[in-house]
Amino acid sequence: MSSLYLYPAVFEPNEHNGFTITFPNLPGCVTEGDDIADGLRMAQEALALHLYGMERDGDPIPKASSPNSKLIPVDAAEGTFVNIISAKTAPIRDELQNRAVKKTLTIPQWLNDEAEEAGLNFSQTLQFALKEKLGITEKQP
Repeated sequence: MSSLYLYPAVFEPNEHNGFTITFPNLPGCVTEGDDIADGLRMAQEALALHLYGMERDGDPIPKASSPNSKLIPVDAAEGTFVNIISAKTAPIRDELQNRAVKKTLTIPQWLNDEAEEAGLNFSQTLQFALKEKLGITEKQP
């Protein structure tokens, strides 16, 4: 699942002097860019996030169309073009799975006082305890 994905994207000029970018093979994968460079960046990010979501949900990943196929709608604005966008989902997966998640917990006041007095880092201590309880010795993917 850490493959390099390549999909054609349709860049259509919009009313803000930028581009609306759609992926014909991936309904719902839409983004915008202020100019071509921004559009390329945004398209790559949108593609990676969309495909990561599909991987995570176990959805089948559709095959990409050939850029030579008729991808531009007949009623598209003048200046519309197709470009191939590449994306890897592994960096998105790593970032999202390793982001901090805030948890609210309850402990007795006396335990809180003792831990604070000892200068313990609550987050680090909880992580250590959870890993120990779950038998985790290394970072999980």
